[in-house]
Amino acid sequence: MSPAGVQEGDDAGEVVHPWLDHHQKELDAGALFVLKSKGSWLHCGYHLTTSIVAPALLSLPYAFTFLGWAGGIICLVIGALVTFYSYNLISLVLEHHAQMDNRHLRFRDMAHDIMGPRWGKFYVGPIQFMVCYGAVVACTLLGGECLKTIYLLSKPDGTMKLYEFVIIFGCLMLVLVQVPSFHSLRHINMVSLVLSLLYSACATGGSIYIGLSSKGTEKDYSLAGDTPTRIFGFFNAIAIIATTFGNGIIPEIQATLAPPVKGKMFKGLCVCYAVVVVTYFSVAISGYWAFGNQADALLLSNFLVDGKALVPKWFILMTNMFTILQLSAVGVVYLQPTNEVLETTFADPMSTEFSARNVIPRLISRSISIIVATTLAAMLPFFGDINSLIGAFGFLPLDFVLPVIFYNLTFKPSRRSSIFWLNITIAVVFSTVAVIAAVAAVRQIALDADTYQLFADL
Repeated sequence: MSPAGVQEGDDAGEVVHPWLDHHQKELDAGALFVLKSKGSWLHCGYHLTTSIVAPALLSLPYAFTFLGWAGGIICLVIGALVTFYSYNLISLVLEHHAQMDNRHLRFRDMAHDIMGPRWGKFYVGPIQFMVCYGAVVACTLLGGECLKTIYLLSKPDGTMKLYEFVIIFGCLMLVLVQVPSFHSLRHINMVSLVLSLLYSACATGGSIYIGLSSKGTEKDYSLAGDTPTRIFGFFNAIAIIATTFGNGIIPEIQATLAPPVKGKMFKGLCVCYAVVVVTYFSVAISGYWAFGNQADALLLSNFLVDGKALVPKWFILMTNMFTILQLSAVGVVYLQPTNEVLETTFADPMSTEFSARNVIPRLISRSISIIVATTLAAMLPFFGDINSLIGAFGFLPLDFVLPVIFYNLTFKPSRRSSIFWLNITIAVVFSTVAVIAAVAAVRQIALDADTYQLFADL
């Protein structure tokens, strides 16, 4: 698969290489219009940061409640190291194939060529779609919850339901989803990077403020529950941490880079993980320190106790606004694999990108995808439990296991080499963790099933 373009910068006024027309003819509409290869390493850093440093990180103190101080920090460090390593491996594999004039623009293309057609069609493709679309539904639900928090701050006796706020957030997504290509999101994702730093700073500052005051709950860092509860909680926490580090779209992000791609992804990952280190550790440590084993699944919920704000109301309003705005960017980023499939299915690569032939199907199909995601988020306010299962089945294999397998199959390191056995160890350990985490997620769904109700006002 060849790149859709080689320019960097804006879409207009760029010089087209003479071989571009020939290569464009080989591309389907999804690759041609959604996965344009025009970006720089800095744009790549923006995309990576938006896809990884998302409001899911606000659940890290909750994960610590199952792991304790030592276990929580160790798992967080391992998650950061392994994903940074894995993402670099998958980038090296992509660069290798690009140098052989066989550039892969999609995860399923990689699996097709490296592991065989069935792996791409029946495993990697469906798993990636499930994970990414699940992330869109989760973002929409969380956006609605943040909007409801703002509403109740200004009107504590308000009667609006959660599903109404989910629909309001869905309307915002309905506008953003019409941004035509992944590359076109670069400016939105730059703002998203700033927003992730802002709400993380607010979450950290708020936690420290409450922890130092007498307003918060008494700090208790003990692990709650009996032995089975603690064991399943441990693996559930690992699934939560894996989901916060999850990406699932590394090939699609690297596809936005203008060739030659060598070395650019590493720079982008360095930008991303600089933000990861600053945000993840500050939020996880401060949140767990302030609230102990009473930390909620969403840290911002701890700022309100029985409707009473533990920090100034304007501070909660500001933090939630930063979170809502970044959630919209994260949701649109994770819609890109869906957009690419829709574009491939309904668009005509022989017509121009903004011709009526392509604009009308794009507008309709993308709007329907958002309407479906919004409906699911409104119907299933308990989607967080389901998303834990998706994370175990999806993010762990895609981001921890497959990259090391791809590397070993592509470069065939010696069985006597340390990198071969390191990769095998990572694949075996995290495959096992994925299975156990999936069982833990199913158990949690079974425990919470009695509380499930469609369109519930949680």
